Amino acid sequence: MLMPPEVFLIEDDRAVRKGCEQALAIADIAVRGFADAESMLAALTQGARPALVISDVRLPGRDGLTLLRELRQIDRELPVLLITGHGDVAMAVEAMREGAQDFIEKPFPSERLVSAARRALAQHALQQENRRLRERLGAAGVERIIGQAPAMQRIRQLVSTLAPSGVDILLNGETGVGKEVVARAIHDASGRRGPFVAINCGALLDSVFESELFGHEAGAFTSAGKRRIGRIEYASGGTLFLDEIETMPLNLQVKLLRVLQERSIERLGSNAPIAVDCRVVAASKTNLHAAAEAGQFRQDLFYRLNVVSLDIPPLRQRREDIPLLMAAFLHDAARRYQRPPADWTPADLARWSAHDWPGNVRELKNTAERWALGLPDGLAGGDALPGQAIGPRASLAEQIDQVEKHLIEDALRRCDGQVTRTAEWLGTPRKTLYDKLQRHGIVPEDFRS
Repeated sequence: MLMPPEVFLIEDDRAVRKGCEQALAIADIAVRGFADAESMLAALTQGARPALVISDVRLPGRDGLTLLRELRQIDRELPVLLITGHGDVAMAVEAMREGAQDFIEKPFPSERLVSAARRALAQHALQQENRRLRERLGAAGVERIIGQAPAMQRIRQLVSTLAPSGVDILLNGETGVGKEVVARAIHDASGRRGPFVAINCGALLDSVFESELFGHEAGAFTSAGKRRIGRIEYASGGTLFLDEIETMPLNLQVKLLRVLQERSIERLGSNAPIAVDCRVVAASKTNLHAAAEAGQFRQDLFYRLNVVSLDIPPLRQRREDIPLLMAAFLHDAARRYQRPPADWTPADLARWSAHDWPGNVRELKNTAERWALGLPDGLAGGDALPGQAIGPRASLAEQIDQVEKHLIEDALRRCDGQVTRTAEWLGTPRKTLYDKLQRHGIVPEDFRS
């Protein structure tokens, strides 16, 4: 059973302490009394975790204000109520500026103490529930990133680590690798309450780009009939995703750099700065460093964005993820189109694994959509329709074996049948590769030119 939330009460006057303990206990609030701050802090070091601390300001040893500062370092969400004498009100007000929940001035009726304690406990419970919800949302966000390839496992780990930090992130990868999926996972795992605002920099006309990003005041230009909130301002409290940032005009890059440095914007037609608190995730399908060296992208903006960068590999470099992705996309498509899940055979999976997927995950998703609708997948050798396989459906283990065999054969072709090079290419120990060659009946010499 879960223990009820406990209140720690610190009061050096024994009679007052006992009276407060009795009032809280009668109100069914678990309470534990201490005569000084040192004994309470000792209880914390032994693992005690109160839901609320009520402390007198005037204490022997550490006073209430010093205790408040130490508790804020231990747990910034732990609520602290201060009990003050008449001459300590100014000190209590200062303590509230430093994070105290409230203060109660002596002498006070027991109902005042109970009411303040209940209010603080309810707020603390709400904070804890919000934290649990953010953690669950964060886990769900990271689970958007499908794949068991080592590179994708590392990306999930980095997203979990970096998302709560608020640092701006640059995503690198070819078209269709899933940069927006990763950006949304970062937003979901960040705990930020604002919106996720995505802008495709390559899809906006130069004439409206600045207005879209920064907004404008009424009358800022001929067609500006009323004030417009820009995307950056709208994203305050959330995440701003700038896709294809390499296409952003150079004259706007310097303004974006100022936003990243100052965290403020100015609407067109206004000189008043507006503070914004948005996390920026940028994405590029080209080498921004090379573009900066060639004068096609501002170097200062590149270095500002490149504090943390994640490289998302193309699908052809993580073929082992194709079955997982295809299964997920087929499931989603079947639910969307209200159709039964489409089957596939080992031959289908081998064909999908052999394809180079120049459109990456986006192309695979489109293929899954066609397959879920009962259409040919449109790939070479894929004229058969879903469900036309002859014989019993292969088990999952058999399908995975077929994919593994194809991946090994593909690597052997690339490495001219050299087992050592193939093992390095696949990132697997040579002995393990020899075992797999024997199990699949693969002869390396057959792949030598």
